[in-house]
Amino acid sequence: MPPDIVTVTRGSSPLVLSMPHPGTGLPDEVASALNARGRQVEDTDWHMRQLYAFTERFQPTIVEAGLSRYVIDLNRDPAGVSLYPGQATTELVPTTTFSGEPIWTTPPDTAEIARRREAYFLPYHAALAAEVEHARAQHGFCLLWDCHSIKSVIPRLFPGTLPTLNLGTNSGASCAPAVEAAAVAAMAGAAFTQVVNGRFKGGWITRHYGQPAEHVHALQMEIALSAYLTEEAPPWNFDASKAASLQAALSAMIEAALAAATQLERTPS
Repeated sequence: MPPDIVTVTRGSSPLVLSMPHPGTGLPDEVASALNARGRQVEDTDWHMRQLYAFTERFQPTIVEAGLSRYVIDLNRDPAGVSLYPGQATTELVPTTTFSGEPIWTTPPDTAEIARRREAYFLPYHAALAAEVEHARAQHGFCLLWDCHSIKSVIPRLFPGTLPTLNLGTNSGASCAPAVEAAAVAAMAGAAFTQVVNGRFKGGWITRHYGQPAEHVHALQMEIALSAYLTEEAPPWNFDASKAASLQAALSAMIEAALAAATQLERTPS
């Protein structure tokens, strides 16, 4: 049986969690074209559901990808336009690891990329768009929290060590100022290195769905893997004791952003 493209767990609140990169699934035709390095799917956002298990108290909707980002990257512009012009990044269908190592024995051609866009990219975004709209219809607004993680040291992508918490709002365009301010204030109380709209300002999901004028507030959270697992080598197991303080910080941020969005959207203009 092929791996699931997307799994939706519908909640009852305005909060939608997007998880585009925790999947490790590889359809047979993709796996056969990858080299040994590629089949390790090392650039996975590991253990997102486990890390965000604390959000049960918020009753969120969760939209989770089952396929590896090496199949197609669900957080890239489907037209193939770079999100960070002039900076190193990976493509709609990555040709290398984040560190720059080739991952394909047979690289996908234009026709294959187009096929994957139809077969794998569009179904995830159809599901995510439907859940964002459902939350907005039920509550008058949606708070979309895009969940990511990444190795803390990748010289090809950024110098030095990445801050633990990297909050992105497309430089303030993807959510209302009050929502960003609330999340930033809560983040400031956490004992982690942090930055707002630094190297990661929000990928295509944050930029595409974040439409505060249309009552959709989107924020991306990119987390250094070192905060909740041992990142140097597989099997990249979840470390619950290490993750506990991170989960507390994330919980405070989501709670603050959700409260700010609720107050903003339910205050008569």
